Amino acid sequence: MASNLITRAGYLKLQAELDHLWRVERRETTEKVAWAASLGDRSENADYKYNKQKLRSIDRRIRFLRKRLEQLKIVDYSPQQAGKIYFGAQVTLENEAGEQVQFRIVGPDEIYQRNDVISIDAPMARAALGKMLDDEIRVQTPQGPKYWYVIAITYPDAA
Repeated sequence: MASNLITRAGYLKLQAELDHLWRVERRETTEKVAWAASLGDRSENADYKYNKQKLRSIDRRIRFLRKRLEQLKIVDYSPQQAGKIYFGAQVTLENEAGEQVQFRIVGPDEIYQRNDVISIDAPMARAALGKMLDDEIRVQTPQGPKYWYVIAITYPDAA
């Protein structure tokens, strides 16, 4: 089950996407469908079929975003989080071989098309929650347990 948590920046991004789809994309596509329908026979009209399908896709995404935005809980930074890994933290970890990974812990709605964030539901994020600098993190993987050490914790949204 995916968490319903999101950063304020992620929430605003989803709201902006919804607004753009509703005010720009849907309006333009509706005009194209109306124009293509005015040309006559719709059964042979590729413009009509394509834009009608695109309109259905836009409407589907709009419905999803409206429902999802109602379910999400915005988690803002709190000064009490300083020094520990919680939701919204930018974390740098290092293993015994000296390899480093850096990521930000965010909600599952914010991870798409990005490689600098991980979901709060990911095993690495779950293992890191509550840890402090120099703490060891044990992450169970299909190849066995992996160990990482916390070398940096920051909160990008800290004011």
